Amino acid sequence: MTDPVVGLVLEGRYLLEERLARGGMSTVYAATDLRLHRTVAVKVMAEHLAHDPTFVDRFTREARAAAMLSHPNVVSVSDQGSDQGLVFLVMELVRGRTLRDLLQARGRLTVAEAFAVLEPVLSGLTAAHRAGIVHRDIKPENVLIGADGVVKVADFGLARALTGTGQTSHTGGVLIGTVAYLSPEQLERGKADARSDVYAAGVVLFEMLTGHPPYGGDTPLAVAYQHVHHDMPRPSEEVPGLPWEVDELVARTTRREPAVRPLDAGAFLADLEDVRNDLSIERVPVPTGRSTGGPEVLRPTNRPSRPTRHTGDPAAPRTEVLGPGGTRPGRGNRTSMLPGTVGGAAPDAGGRRPAPTRPRPGVPAHIRRRRARLAVALVLLTAITIGAVGWWLGSGRWTTVPQLTGREQATAIDLLQEAGLDPDCCEEQFSEDVPDGVVISAQPEGGEAIRGTDVRLVVSKGPERFEAPPDLVGQPLDAVRAALENVPVATREVQDYDDDIPVGHVTGFKPEAGTELKRDEELVVYVSRGHAPVPVPAVVGLSPEQATANLDTLGFTVERSEGRSADVDPGEVMAVSPAAGQQAPYRSTVTLQVSAGLPQVQVPDVVGRSQQEAAALLQQAGLQVQVNQFFGDRVIRQSPAAGQTVDIGTSVTILLSFGQD
Repeated sequence: MTDPVVGLVLEGRYLLEERLARGGMSTVYAATDLRLHRTVAVKVMAEHLAHDPTFVDRFTREARAAAMLSHPNVVSVSDQGSDQGLVFLVMELVRGRTLRDLLQARGRLTVAEAFAVLEPVLSGLTAAHRAGIVHRDIKPENVLIGADGVVKVADFGLARALTGTGQTSHTGGVLIGTVAYLSPEQLERGKADARSDVYAAGVVLFEMLTGHPPYGGDTPLAVAYQHVHHDMPRPSEEVPGLPWEVDELVARTTRREPAVRPLDAGAFLADLEDVRNDLSIERVPVPTGRSTGGPEVLRPTNRPSRPTRHTGDPAAPRTEVLGPGGTRPGRGNRTSMLPGTVGGAAPDAGGRRPAPTRPRPGVPAHIRRRRARLAVALVLLTAITIGAVGWWLGSGRWTTVPQLTGREQATAIDLLQEAGLDPDCCEEQFSEDVPDGVVISAQPEGGEAIRGTDVRLVVSKGPERFEAPPDLVGQPLDAVRAALENVPVATREVQDYDDDIPVGHVTGFKPEAGTELKRDEELVVYVSRGHAPVPVPAVVGLSPEQATANLDTLGFTVERSEGRSADVDPGEVMAVSPAAGQQAPYRSTVTLQVSAGLPQVQVPDVVGRSQQEAAALLQQAGLQVQVNQFFGDRVIRQSPAAGQTVDIGTSVTILLSFGQD
C-alpha cells in the first residue's frame, strides 16, 4: 500500500522520498534537503500523538536539547518543525543496520565484538548524561551501525519527552518503553536518570553476549515482574566459558537498586575499560554484518531452557505500553535503516563506497550560485545555533515552579509540563484535611528552576480508614484475631451470650462490621459464650407429661422422682429443681418430683400410757385419736397397732381401762 506521506515536501524544503521504518510512535523517511542538496532522515510523529499539544510542546523542547549534543556516536538533529499536520524531526541518515539486525543475523557476539559495539554507545551516552539528557530507551533498535563501522545512538530525547507528558504509572496512565530493557525504577515509579540508561546498556551487553534478552515471558507484565524482582542472570550460564569478570560487569550495571550501579555511562565505560585491560581483550573492528569474502558464518545462540523470544522473531522485544489494569503491547519499533551520520551514495555489495567524483575544470554558473547559497545557509545555520545556545545558557533554561498545593493531580502535572518541568509523580499520603487526588505539597515548592528539573509531588489519598470485614462475624476468635492483626485499630474482646453462634466464635463488632475506623480507634469484638441461661418455668400441679413437654421446648433435659404431699394430688408434679423462676444453663437437667399421695408416718406405741399421754403422742405424729373407754384411764389396746405405717391423719383407736400399777 502506498504511503500517502511519501512525496510531500515539508516546509518547502524536505522532500519525503522513501519510508524506511515505522514504529508505534513515529515513522522514519529518507528525504532530500532541497535547500542544502543532501540526504537526511525525517522522523514524523505518529498522528495520535501529534494532536496532543502537551506532547508536541515537550517533543519540541527535547528536540532542541538533543540538537545541542555534538558527538560522533550520537545521531545529530538538525531541524524540527510541523507542516501539513505533521510534526517532525530532521536528522542525519545512517546507511547501515541496527544492532537488532546484526544480532538477528549473527545470533550473538564475542566478548571483543560486544565491547567494540558497547564502547561507542557508552561514549555517546556519556556526552548526553553530562549535558543533563537521559535517553530512557536504550535497546538494540536504537543502536545504529553504519556500513563503515561507526556506531551511533539514535532517538535521543524522544523517550524523555514521552515520560514528561505525565503518562507514567504514577499518574494512573501508562508507561511507554521497551519492557525488556526498562529498569526496575522505571517500571515501579516511572522514574529514570542516568543510572536507568546504565541498566538498559547492561541488558544490551547481556543480549550481545547470549543472543537474547535476559528475561522472557508470555506478556510484557511477566517480563516487567522479573526485572523488578529478580537479579540479572549471569551470561556464562548461557555461554559457558565467558570470564567471570564479564559476568560481574553485567551484574554490577544491572543491579535492581540504582544506588549501587555506576553513576552514569562514563563510569560504566571506565569499568568496561578496566575489564578489557584485566582480561587483555584485543580491540577488534565493529562487526557490521557484511561479509567481505564468502558467506558469513552465523554463530548459533545458546538458548536457555526457559521460554524466550528470538530477537529476529516478529515477537522480539518491542515498545510496550503498561497500565494499572494490565499490559498491552505497543507496535514494534523495528528499523532496518535509521537516522545516522553517514549520508550520500549507498555502499556497493562489498560494503565499499564509490570514490567521490572530482569536479571538472570550469565550474558552470548555476553550480557557483548553488555553492553560494549553500555558504549563506551554513552561515545562517551557524548563527541560529549560536543564538539558540546563548539563549539556553542565559534565560532560556530557567522557568518558574507554579503554585501546586491544593490543586488536582492532573492539573498540577499539566502546569509543570507547561512550565517545562518534569513531574516526579507521585508520592501518596493519607490526609484528614486534603481531599483524595489533591496535591499536599511539592518539592521544590516555588521559585525559579532549570527546565527539565524534577518536581516531587505528594498527593493525598484522602482520610486513612480501616474496617472489620462483615464476613468475620461467626468466625472462630483465633481466625478473627489473625485477620485483624495488621489492621491498626485498638481491639477489645467482650464475652457475650448468643443463642445461635457457637462458644468461642465472634458474634459481632462495635462499631458494626464494615464501619470505617480511624487509626487506633477502639473496635469491640464480641465473643460468644453460648446460649443465654433460661428461666425454669412453673410446672407444679401439672401432670408429669405436660411439665416435661414445657421443659423440652426450652431446651432442658428432664428427670423424674417421687414424693408425697398433703397439698398435691397423687400423679401431679409436687416440686421442680432448680426451682421455678431460677436461671438454668441452656440444655441443663431439670428434675420433676411427682406426688405419690399423702405423707406416711409410723404409729407410735401408746399402750400403758394415760389417755392424755397417748393422745399427745398420736397427735404429734399427725394421727387422729379415737377413745373407747370402759373403766379407767390407761390404754390397754390400740388400733392400728404400734409400728404400722399409715397415711398422715389416719385415726388411731385406743381402749382405756384401769391399769395396773
